[in-house]
Amino acid sequence: MKLTSVNIGKKGTVNGEVTGIDKQPVPGPVRVTALGLEGDFIASAKHHGGPDQAVYLYGGRDYAWWAGELGRPLDPGTFGENLTVAGLESAGCAVGDRLTVGEVILEVTAPRFPCRTFAARMGDPGFVQRFRDAGRPGVYCRLVREGTVRAGDAATLEPVRGERTTLLELYRDHYEKTADEATLKRFLRAPLASRLREALEERLEKLG
Repeated sequence: MKLTSVNIGKKGTVNGEVTGIDKQPVPGPVRVTALGLEGDFIASAKHHGGPDQAVYLYGGRDYAWWAGELGRPLDPGTFGENLTVAGLESAGCAVGDRLTVGEVILEVTAPRFPCRTFAARMGDPGFVQRFRDAGRPGVYCRLVREGTVRAGDAATLEPVRGERTTLLELYRDHYEKTADEATLKRFLRAPLASRLREALEERLEKLG
């Protein structure tokens, strides 16, 4: 795998909403800290960013699928990701998998759940549903080792040891809400992002 693009979002608006979703490729090295890429704008700290969702990645294999689906080439950053990684397919990643990109080590924490701002950026009011149905959510990560990244850096994926909870099953369950008590407990044993953990703990409590 290889890092094909590093993408930074500046403060902007989409349909009147303040957002940093318009990520653009940048040259040269960019430092990655516990709160994300230096210079990247986060509009809503309640729903985006934070230590458990500091960096968002999207895979080259996911891009290839969408290019075929949409019938046009797509520029890096189209999906609002910080890092575009050739050879990566997001649905197969599991919480706890570790990605080494350049000097940086990241740990997978959650899939991305699309919002209306994302649909507006794509120019398609139905794109939230379309993205949901595609099952290619992209990868949120927390930082394990700080450092710099730049386009062209090698990227490697180290699968989590033992029990695997994939992003795809978390993604599907988020919408379908079909997980039973045992499955929710298995999900919660993974090193999830705090927002997702809180939502799953609330569901488990209701089942109890």
